[in-house]
Amino acid sequence: MKPSDVAIYVERGAADVGVAGKDILLEYQPDVYELLDLGMGRCRMCVAAKKTFRDSMDRTLRVATKFPRIAKAYYSSLSREIDIIKLHGSIELAPILGLSDVIVDIVETGKTLLENDLEPKDTIVPISARLIANKVSYKFKYEEVTALCRCLDGLCREQDQ
Repeated sequence: MKPSDVAIYVERGAADVGVAGKDILLEYQPDVYELLDLGMGRCRMCVAAKKTFRDSMDRTLRVATKFPRIAKAYYSSLSREIDIIKLHGSIELAPILGLSDVIVDIVETGKTLLENDLEPKDTIVPISARLIANKVSYKFKYEEVTALCRCLDGLCREQDQ
């Protein structure tokens, strides 16, 4: 199952609970409860660009991304006018080929950016795996869902130590 589909299965009640990345929750905004940060798969949503890039407020910023909602929200908070270029593949190519000024993408180590002569410019939000629950299931299976949540929380805390 694709990671982005997990939230849909949980939202629609095909699954009571699931694990989804914070990026998926922010981008697709499923109507689910976010119960627990599992602390796994830690990375960050970043703005990245060529090392020589300097932003100019004189023109609309061209942003290539798989995450248009996150990018729009971020730049809206900065009152920055942008043109979203939605891509599905290798986002890093967009600034190299002149398609975009910057990219908004998930960054774990930054190695892929460096390999493409790009660098992170800003961190938008930290990302990690989250336990989510269907809202109806949460109400009707409260005991089971909260027991699972407590158990996973305990396991996550043990791993952090």
